[in-house]
Amino acid sequence: MSEPGPVLAVRDLHLSIGGAVIIDGVSLAVPRGEMLGVIGPNGAGKTTLFNLLSGVMRPTAGTVHLAGDDVTARSVDARARAGLGRTFQTSSLFDGLTAVENVRLAAQAALGGALSLVRFPGRGGAATERARDRLDQVGLAHHEHTVAGGLAHGDKRKLEIAMLLASDPHVILLDEPMAGVGSADVEGLMDLIRRVHREHGTTVLMVEHHMDVVLGLVDRLAVMHHGQLLACDSPEAVMADPTVQSAYLGATA
Repeated sequence: MSEPGPVLAVRDLHLSIGGAVIIDGVSLAVPRGEMLGVIGPNGAGKTTLFNLLSGVMRPTAGTVHLAGDDVTARSVDARARAGLGRTFQTSSLFDGLTAVENVRLAAQAALGGALSLVRFPGRGGAATERARDRLDQVGLAHHEHTVAGGLAHGDKRKLEIAMLLASDPHVILLDEPMAGVGSADVEGLMDLIRRVHREHGTTVLMVEHHMDVVLGLVDRLAVMHHGQLLACDSPEAVMADPTVQSAYLGATA
Protein backbone atom coordinates (compact mmCIF):
# COMPACT_ATOMS: atom_id res chain seq x y z
CA MET A 1 0.00 0.00 0.00
CA SER A 2 1.28 3.47 -0.84
CA GLU A 3 0.58 6.18 1.68
CA PRO A 4 0.84 9.97 1.74
CA GLY A 5 1.98 10.02 5.37
CA PRO A 6 5.18 8.78 7.02
CA VAL A 7 6.70 5.55 5.77
CA LEU A 8 7.41 4.52 9.38
CA ALA A 9 5.46 5.66 12.43
CA VAL A 10 5.35 4.60 16.06
CA ARG A 11 2.59 5.79 18.31
CA ASP A 12 2.81 5.86 22.12
CA LEU A 13 5.15 2.86 22.18
CA HIS A 14 5.77 1.22 25.55
CA LEU A 15 7.79 -1.79 26.69
CA SER A 16 7.98 -3.03 30.26
CA ILE A 17 9.91 -6.13 31.29
CA GLY A 18 9.60 -7.51 34.83
CA GLY A 19 8.24 -4.22 36.06
CA ALA A 20 11.06 -2.19 34.53
CA VAL A 21 10.07 0.43 31.95
CA ILE A 22 12.37 0.10 28.94
CA ILE A 23 10.50 2.18 26.35
CA ASP A 24 8.22 4.87 27.71
CA GLY A 25 5.64 6.43 25.38
CA VAL A 26 7.73 6.94 22.24
CA SER A 27 5.96 8.48 19.24
CA LEU A 28 7.88 9.14 16.04
CA ALA A 29 7.03 9.72 12.37
CA VAL A 30 9.68 9.21 9.68
CA PRO A 31 8.96 10.60 6.19
CA ARG A 32 9.84 8.53 3.15
CA GLY A 33 13.44 9.10 2.08
CA GLU A 34 14.65 10.60 5.35
CA MET A 35 17.95 9.76 7.05
CA LEU A 36 17.30 9.77 10.80
CA GLY A 37 19.97 9.34 13.44
CA VAL A 38 19.03 7.83 16.80
CA ILE A 39 21.40 8.78 19.61
CA GLY A 40 21.51 8.59 23.39
CA PRO A 41 23.58 7.24 26.29
CA ASN A 42 24.14 3.52 26.75
CA GLY A 43 20.95 1.98 28.09
CA ALA A 44 18.74 4.74 26.69
CA GLY A 45 16.62 2.25 24.71
CA LYS A 46 17.98 2.76 21.19
CA THR A 47 18.51 -0.89 20.25
CA THR A 48 15.32 -1.87 22.06
CA LEU A 49 13.46 0.64 19.90
CA PHE A 50 14.96 -1.01 16.81
CA ASN A 51 13.91 -4.42 18.18
CA LEU A 52 10.33 -3.16 18.44
CA LEU A 53 10.41 -1.61 14.97
CA SER A 54 11.78 -4.75 13.34
CA GLY A 55 9.57 -7.24 15.21
CA VAL A 56 12.29 -8.88 17.30
CA MET A 57 10.31 -7.75 20.35
CA ARG A 58 6.64 -6.88 20.84
CA PRO A 59 5.59 -3.72 22.68
CA THR A 60 3.57 -3.74 25.88
CA ALA A 61 1.43 -0.98 24.34
CA GLY A 62 1.41 1.26 21.30
CA THR A 63 1.65 0.60 17.57
CA VAL A 64 4.16 0.39 14.73
CA HIS A 65 3.01 1.40 11.23
CA LEU A 66 4.96 0.66 8.06
CA ALA A 67 3.82 2.31 4.83
CA GLY A 68 0.49 3.06 6.47
CA ASP A 69 -0.14 -0.52 7.64
CA ASP A 70 -0.23 -1.58 11.29
CA VAL A 71 2.57 -4.17 11.62
CA THR A 72 2.69 -4.26 15.43
CA ALA A 73 1.70 -7.92 15.57
CA ARG A 74 3.65 -9.03 12.50
CA SER A 75 6.78 -11.18 12.61
CA VAL A 76 10.31 -10.15 11.61
CA ASP A 77 9.90 -12.01 8.31
CA ALA A 78 6.55 -10.38 7.57
CA ARG A 79 8.01 -6.93 8.17
CA ALA A 80 10.96 -7.78 5.95
CA ARG A 81 8.57 -8.79 3.17
CA ALA A 82 6.75 -5.48 3.70
CA GLY A 83 10.00 -3.59 3.05
CA LEU A 84 11.81 -3.25 6.40
CA GLY A 85 15.45 -4.33 6.61
CA ARG A 86 17.87 -4.28 9.53
CA THR A 87 21.49 -4.83 10.47
CA PHE A 88 22.63 -5.63 14.01
CA GLN A 89 25.50 -4.46 16.22
CA THR A 90 27.16 -7.85 15.82
CA SER A 91 27.66 -9.57 12.49
CA SER A 92 24.76 -11.68 11.19
CA LEU A 93 26.71 -13.15 8.29
CA PHE A 94 27.26 -16.83 7.48
CA ASP A 95 31.03 -16.76 7.92
CA GLY A 96 31.59 -20.09 6.17
CA LEU A 97 29.82 -18.99 2.97
CA THR A 98 31.20 -16.75 0.25
CA ALA A 99 30.07 -13.17 -0.16
CA VAL A 100 27.87 -13.99 -3.14
CA GLU A 101 26.33 -16.97 -1.32
CA ASN A 102 25.39 -14.76 1.62
CA VAL A 103 23.70 -12.20 -0.61
CA ARG A 104 22.09 -14.90 -2.74
CA LEU A 105 20.36 -16.29 0.33
CA ALA A 106 18.83 -12.87 0.99
CA ALA A 107 17.88 -12.52 -2.68
CA GLN A 108 16.26 -15.97 -2.74
CA ALA A 109 14.11 -15.10 0.26
CA ALA A 110 13.08 -11.81 -1.34
CA LEU A 111 12.20 -13.52 -4.61
CA GLY A 112 10.01 -16.06 -2.86
CA GLY A 113 12.23 -19.11 -3.16
CA ALA A 114 13.53 -21.69 -0.73
CA LEU A 115 16.71 -20.94 1.19
CA SER A 116 18.89 -23.45 -0.63
CA LEU A 117 22.48 -22.96 -1.69
CA VAL A 118 22.34 -26.00 -3.96
CA ARG A 119 19.11 -25.63 -5.89
CA PHE A 120 16.67 -22.79 -6.29
CA PRO A 121 14.15 -24.00 -8.86
CA GLY A 122 13.08 -21.41 -11.37
CA ARG A 123 14.79 -18.50 -9.66
CA GLY A 124 18.43 -19.48 -9.12
CA GLY A 125 19.59 -17.29 -11.99
CA ALA A 126 17.60 -14.29 -10.84
CA ALA A 127 18.84 -14.60 -7.25
CA THR A 128 22.47 -14.92 -8.30
CA GLU A 129 22.16 -12.01 -10.70
CA ARG A 130 20.65 -9.82 -8.00
CA ALA A 131 23.34 -10.91 -5.52
CA ARG A 132 26.13 -9.95 -7.90
CA ASP A 133 24.46 -6.62 -8.65
CA ARG A 134 24.18 -5.78 -4.93
CA LEU A 135 27.78 -6.77 -4.32
CA ASP A 136 28.80 -4.41 -7.10
CA GLN A 137 26.72 -1.62 -5.56
CA VAL A 138 28.59 -1.85 -2.27
CA GLY A 139 32.01 -2.21 -3.91
CA LEU A 140 32.54 -5.89 -3.14
CA ALA A 141 32.29 -7.43 -6.62
CA HIS A 142 35.96 -8.41 -6.43
CA HIS A 143 35.21 -10.36 -3.22
CA GLU A 144 32.36 -12.38 -4.73
CA HIS A 145 34.07 -15.71 -3.97
CA THR A 146 35.75 -14.66 -0.72
CA VAL A 147 34.50 -16.47 2.37
CA ALA A 148 32.67 -13.93 4.53
CA GLY A 149 34.65 -14.86 7.62
CA GLY A 150 37.84 -13.83 5.82
CA LEU A 151 36.69 -10.31 4.99
CA ALA A 152 37.96 -7.23 6.80
CA HIS A 153 35.47 -5.89 9.35
CA GLY A 154 34.58 -2.88 7.21
CA ASP A 155 33.89 -5.16 4.25
CA LYS A 156 31.70 -7.37 6.45
CA ARG A 157 29.57 -4.32 7.18
CA LYS A 158 29.33 -3.60 3.45
CA LEU A 159 28.32 -7.22 2.86
CA GLU A 160 25.53 -6.89 5.44
CA ILE A 161 24.26 -3.82 3.57
CA ALA A 162 24.42 -5.76 0.28
CA MET A 163 22.25 -8.44 1.89
CA LEU A 164 19.75 -5.78 2.93
CA LEU A 165 19.69 -4.30 -0.55
CA ALA A 166 18.99 -7.74 -2.01
CA SER A 167 15.50 -7.55 -0.50
CA ASP A 168 14.84 -4.05 -1.96
CA PRO A 169 13.73 -2.55 1.38
CA HIS A 170 11.90 0.76 1.69
CA VAL A 171 13.25 1.30 5.21
CA ILE A 172 16.64 0.26 6.60
CA LEU A 173 17.57 0.14 10.28
CA LEU A 174 21.33 0.32 10.83
CA ASP A 175 22.30 -0.56 14.40
CA GLU A 176 25.77 0.92 15.04
CA PRO A 177 27.16 0.30 11.54
CA MET A 178 30.58 1.66 12.56
CA ALA A 179 30.97 -0.71 15.53
CA GLY A 180 34.35 -2.42 15.25
CA VAL A 181 35.19 -0.66 11.99
CA GLY A 182 38.73 0.71 11.77
CA SER A 183 39.17 4.46 11.32
CA ALA A 184 40.54 3.91 7.81
CA ASP A 185 37.23 2.30 6.74
CA VAL A 186 34.82 4.75 8.35
CA GLU A 187 34.75 7.28 5.50
CA GLY A 188 34.13 4.60 2.89
CA LEU A 189 31.28 3.12 4.88
CA MET A 190 29.78 6.57 5.39
CA ASP A 191 29.95 7.16 1.63
CA LEU A 192 28.18 3.85 1.02
CA ILE A 193 25.35 4.65 3.45
CA ARG A 194 24.99 8.12 1.91
CA ARG A 195 24.86 6.63 -1.59
CA VAL A 196 22.28 3.97 -0.65
CA HIS A 197 20.13 6.70 0.84
CA ARG A 198 20.39 9.10 -2.08
CA GLU A 199 20.47 6.78 -5.08
CA HIS A 200 17.81 4.35 -3.90
CA GLY A 201 15.63 6.84 -2.04
CA THR A 202 15.78 4.47 0.92
CA THR A 203 14.60 5.67 4.31
CA VAL A 204 17.41 5.06 6.81
CA LEU A 205 17.31 5.01 10.61
CA MET A 206 20.73 4.70 12.19
CA VAL A 207 21.85 4.17 15.77
CA GLU A 208 25.43 5.33 16.06
CA HIS A 209 27.68 6.47 18.91
CA HIS A 210 30.17 8.29 16.67
CA MET A 211 28.75 11.80 16.60
CA ASP A 212 30.95 12.89 13.69
CA VAL A 213 29.48 10.07 11.61
CA VAL A 214 25.90 10.91 12.58
CA LEU A 215 26.27 14.64 11.98
CA GLY A 216 27.85 13.96 8.60
CA LEU A 217 24.92 11.89 7.38
CA VAL A 218 21.52 12.56 8.89
CA ASP A 219 18.64 14.94 8.17
CA ARG A 220 17.28 14.76 11.74
CA LEU A 221 18.42 13.49 15.13
CA ALA A 222 16.20 11.62 17.56
CA VAL A 223 17.53 11.59 21.12
CA MET A 224 16.62 8.73 23.47
CA HIS A 225 17.02 9.04 27.24
CA HIS A 226 15.70 6.62 29.88
CA GLY A 227 13.46 5.02 27.27
CA GLN A 228 11.85 8.29 26.25
CA LEU A 229 12.20 10.36 23.10
CA LEU A 230 13.81 13.50 24.46
CA ALA A 231 14.00 15.44 21.19
CA CYS A 232 13.71 14.98 17.43
CA ASP A 233 14.84 17.83 15.21
CA SER A 234 17.57 19.00 12.87
CA PRO A 235 21.12 18.20 14.06
CA GLU A 236 21.75 21.92 14.66
CA ALA A 237 18.65 22.32 16.82
CA VAL A 238 19.33 19.14 18.79
CA MET A 239 22.95 20.03 19.45
CA ALA A 240 21.87 23.45 20.73
CA ASP A 241 19.10 22.09 22.96
CA PRO A 242 20.13 22.58 26.62
CA THR A 243 18.02 19.61 27.73
CA VAL A 244 19.84 17.34 25.29
CA GLN A 245 23.21 18.76 26.29
CA SER A 246 22.46 18.04 29.92
CA ALA A 247 20.99 14.57 29.39
CA TYR A 248 23.25 13.22 26.68
CA LEU A 249 26.07 15.33 25.32
CA GLY A 250 27.38 16.00 28.79
CA ALA A 251 26.97 12.39 29.86
CA THR A 252 29.45 9.59 29.47
CA ALA A 253 28.22 7.39 26.59
